[in-house]
Amino acid sequence: MLAFLARRVLIAIPTIILISVFVFALQKLLPGDPLLVLAGEERDPEVLEFLREKYRLNDPIPVQYLAWIGNALQGDLGVSLRTNQPVTELIAQKLPVTIQLAVMSLIFALVIGIPAGILSAVRKGTVTDYIANVVALSGLSIPNFWLGIMLILLVSVKWQLLPASGYVPLSEDFWQSIKTMLMPAFVLGTALAATLMRHTRSAMLGVLSADYVRTARAKGLSERVVILKHALRNALTPIVTLTALLFGELIAGAVLTEQIFTIPGFGKLVVDAVFNRDYAVVQGIVLVTAVGFIFMNLLADALYVVLNPRLREQ
Repeated sequence: MLAFLARRVLIAIPTIILISVFVFALQKLLPGDPLLVLAGEERDPEVLEFLREKYRLNDPIPVQYLAWIGNALQGDLGVSLRTNQPVTELIAQKLPVTIQLAVMSLIFALVIGIPAGILSAVRKGTVTDYIANVVALSGLSIPNFWLGIMLILLVSVKWQLLPASGYVPLSEDFWQSIKTMLMPAFVLGTALAATLMRHTRSAMLGVLSADYVRTARAKGLSERVVILKHALRNALTPIVTLTALLFGELIAGAVLTEQIFTIPGFGKLVVDAVFNRDYAVVQGIVLVTAVGFIFMNLLADALYVVLNPRLREQ
């Protein structure tokens, strides 16, 4: 088990290094100079030169990269050119908001998608299967921004059941924070639920036709035990992988939903940094997001070992 996980970690390390190189190099290829905005309207050459020296922009690119990655390994991702705040501080402020949204969205997706996928596979070819597939296709087809606007109009404006926008930290008011996040989490969760439903259905159909499932039924086990204990356990491996990737995707891709519901999370920070050419913030966000994806994959690998005892011997 430890050897299996150690191999995954060894693969992750060069992946992170390669990603950091790409992040830094591609950022340098972007047009425009953020220091021209930072220097003000006068753009005094002496001020520009001072800023270039301050942020080490006159150094060769390899030297800049080594300095940046060295500081990143110590938890220093630089300073925002616009606000003069440490990038790690900005990320620490915004990331918990998006993580809360992602966790709630994933709960919606898991609660809706996996049971629907199991039901669709068990009742293949029936009206239930047909309805589940239609609903899943609708969830994949409906744009998040349209669903979000419709929910605001109906749930908030017409019925006045939930807040239309804004965010309240969990530490300030737990239930109000949950209320403000319910609609955006549902908007993101429905699309993920459709994806999970389709993958769960495919995995379950493959498992239900396996010999050991037929053997379990021949032994007289109840259909519930056969499906939940024998079939679902073996079908969970691809679902675990997908769930880990979807969680990382939620953190990185909740930009539009956060804009619609005015949530001050990671998405708004990304948009502002890109438009302001705040290179240090963009680099920090992309690096943290990439490391988050890799961490979720490592977590999925660890769950494989729990779900599949054969991996413990490798």
